[in-house]
Amino acid sequence: MTGTVPDLKEQAKKKAAVAAVDEHVKDGMILGVGSGSTIVYAVERLVERVEQEKLKVVCIPTSFQAHQLIVQNKLLLGSLDTTPILDCAIDGADEVDSDLTLIKGGGGCQTQEKIVASCARKLVIVADYTKDSKTLGEQYKKIPIEIIPLSHVPVSLKISDRFGGKTQLRMGKMKAGPVVSDNGNFIIDWFFPEGITDWKSVHEYIKLIPGVVETGLFVNMAEMAYFGLSDGSVKTVTK
Repeated sequence: MTGTVPDLKEQAKKKAAVAAVDEHVKDGMILGVGSGSTIVYAVERLVERVEQEKLKVVCIPTSFQAHQLIVQNKLLLGSLDTTPILDCAIDGADEVDSDLTLIKGGGGCQTQEKIVASCARKLVIVADYTKDSKTLGEQYKKIPIEIIPLSHVPVSLKISDRFGGKTQLRMGKMKAGPVVSDNGNFIIDWFFPEGITDWKSVHEYIKLIPGVVETGLFVNMAEMAYFGLSDGSVKTVTK
């Protein structure tokens, strides 16, 4: 029985990713390519379609990982400098509530992910069944916040004083010291208390704290989410 649950989750991720790529990617598109484990399957499916259907798709990465996936798979790499308006962005999430409010940033890429998503006509989320919640916090208990390094103590205090919970500077696992984002900044994880529902106001308050670069709250940004289920089917949720 060892490995059964992880295998189900990986199959679910792949199902969601394939469904989203098949439904939303069309020839001639400018496509935002997200970050994380589920996006690997989306890129695999995109490569298959490019080869089989001779699609021409320009891919805009949201992180160093996404950049490498695009390059290694010989997809057409673009940038926001040359194509600042995207047809679609496909990305993952750490948790999605019933309003399609997202928590992102488990991989530390939320700032670039949000920039790319904001340039896209639609943001499509792909995830497995463990990311699907009625309210945020059911399964994922923290919100990642990218900050300027010297601000981590005052930012942490201001968030805890205003909303409660606790904050923690994210530390590296294979390096000494804090995790450093693709932008050269630190990330704090805010373990928020129960009962918060107005995530738009929370995001707006935190974003205005000096030193905060971006929060992992994506409010009113996603148009659709695909959740791969444990039985092999795919659940879709639309705005």
